[in-house]
Amino acid sequence: MKTSPINSLLLLAIWPTTVVVQAFASSSSHKTTTLLSPPKSFLQKHHHHHQLHHQHNQLHTTTTTSLNLFGGTTKSVATAVTNLIPRGGGASIVADRVSSLTSTPNGSFNLALGVLAACTAVLKLSNKATSNNKSDESTVVKKDPNVQSLQRRFLMVFWLLRMADWLQGPYFYQVYASKTFGSATGNAMTWVSRLFLTGFASTALFGPLVGRLCDTYGRKAGTLVFSLLYSLGAMSTKSNVLGVLLAGRVMGGIGTSLLFSAPEAWLVGDAARNGLEGSLGETFGLAYAGDSIVAILAGQMAGLAAGTRGPSGPFELSVGFLILGGLLAALTWKENVAGGGSSSSSSASSGDDEEKETSSKPTIRDAVKVMKEDPKIMLVGSIQSLFEAAMYIFVLNWPPAVSKAVSAYFAKFATDSSAAIGTPYGTVFSCFMACCLLGSTIFGQMTSSTKVDKDGKSKAVSTENFAAGMLGLATLAMGCATLSISTSTPSILSALTSLPVLSTILSPLTALASTVSSLFSTPGALISILILSLFVFESCVGMYFPTIGTLRSKYFPDSHRSVVMNLFGIPLNAMVVTVFLSIEKLGVQGALGVSTTALALATACGLKLKGMIRKENEEK
Repeated sequence: MKTSPINSLLLLAIWPTTVVVQAFASSSSHKTTTLLSPPKSFLQKHHHHHQLHHQHNQLHTTTTTSLNLFGGTTKSVATAVTNLIPRGGGASIVADRVSSLTSTPNGSFNLALGVLAACTAVLKLSNKATSNNKSDESTVVKKDPNVQSLQRRFLMVFWLLRMADWLQGPYFYQVYASKTFGSATGNAMTWVSRLFLTGFASTALFGPLVGRLCDTYGRKAGTLVFSLLYSLGAMSTKSNVLGVLLAGRVMGGIGTSLLFSAPEAWLVGDAARNGLEGSLGETFGLAYAGDSIVAILAGQMAGLAAGTRGPSGPFELSVGFLILGGLLAALTWKENVAGGGSSSSSSASSGDDEEKETSSKPTIRDAVKVMKEDPKIMLVGSIQSLFEAAMYIFVLNWPPAVSKAVSAYFAKFATDSSAAIGTPYGTVFSCFMACCLLGSTIFGQMTSSTKVDKDGKSKAVSTENFAAGMLGLATLAMGCATLSISTSTPSILSALTSLPVLSTILSPLTALASTVSSLFSTPGALISILILSLFVFESCVGMYFPTIGTLRSKYFPDSHRSVVMNLFGIPLNAMVVTVFLSIEKLGVQGALGVSTTALALATACGLKLKGMIRKENEEK
């Protein structure tokens, strides 16, 4: 039987590891065996499982366990690895270890995490090697010390504040579900939902006003206020009083508006004031690459804090990072307000002195007027609203989708058919963050301003072109994920091709319908397509944040930056809340379908923006 293409990719990713293992085994096979052998607890836990393997196979190295986490074939990854790599002790150990890992959900996702981390490391090392080879030809631009100083001051604060935010995420449900509300009616899930929506509603209602105040009184001040409000919101989780918890969620929602506008606005304003706008793309790439690592660390730290202090432990720990971030911003940042630095957007650069003076006290009405006058602002803002709405809807719906696929596939490995198959949500989340890191790394390498040819001309991909491609890929990935959990897609395609009126036009789709039906016929194929699609989408998320940050720095006027960013948050939150309130009718498939539609519209906006910029460049 043939090995699936995805299995082959996995084997190729494992290949460098096997080479190292074999080289090490040739000098010290005993140490290699000790290093790579499964822990005793793992062997004891799966002792019965391995006995079943030995009953069907005389040699352990030729076991035929189906390992279809990333493929739907029945040929084992262990056998494939053994056939692909040279024979020897190292090959046998790696094949056996892969077989053991991929027979459990936790082991499979841990292996996926390792492969993703290896891919990111290889990508970074290859880029570094390429840069070193070109350095002799003086093709690499040396970084400006002023840029380095700006990046140090911004990134340290940004990562500390993001650490605080990530710490609270994994235990949001648990901390509120553990509360007792006295005479309040409704079950725990009802009140968790209401508290969740309270945070989103406060973000939508107060966001534009908060943005206006931030632009008027300073972005540094806005960052400090975020630290204060988020700390108060985190400490409110210690209370069992419903009113205190609701107030905490309101403060958290306002804080979220500040987190996603004030630090970025400060960075863009400070860069504009010092003439460093060209470094913003690289800075955003570094910020969100580091943010992925911070998120992975936060997940581990949150688990430790919850084990020690209960569900509110991660919230308490986040306060420490908020204080550190606030102090660092207070000591190292210089205040800037709207109009303090020249915007790189075309609308801002064409303004006269009177307009600049008026913008010193921005209003929401002025911001709306600016948005209407510049179609590029509307396009970038629409991309922001649509993509982030799709992302938040995805965040609410991936757990049940992944859990169902994991249970369906790994049930055949369970020794007790009545036992539930647990989904390692923490490990899956870490895989998603590793994908984000991979995506932000790709963005940094493809759009870096230091990529120049021998004549000094830039070889970087424009942010607009990169955005259009990234959005298209995200749409395709989310669409595949939606189809993978659908049981009606093949029958719908078959019905369409059987209609007399459409039979001639759609007859080529008959083969496609058959192919789709076969693809979605086995649990192995379902989980393969679903997980791969989600990994690709999360990689696009990693590309998205530095991309949108760069686009906003180019097209959002500094005079109204925070206000405009928060105004586009209104439709974003409206979409998320609407889907959340309708989740019982939509179901997981319907919700992901909404995400796919939003991403398709964002792709259309990205292509329109790309076309406008290309037309402007041709006219110059």
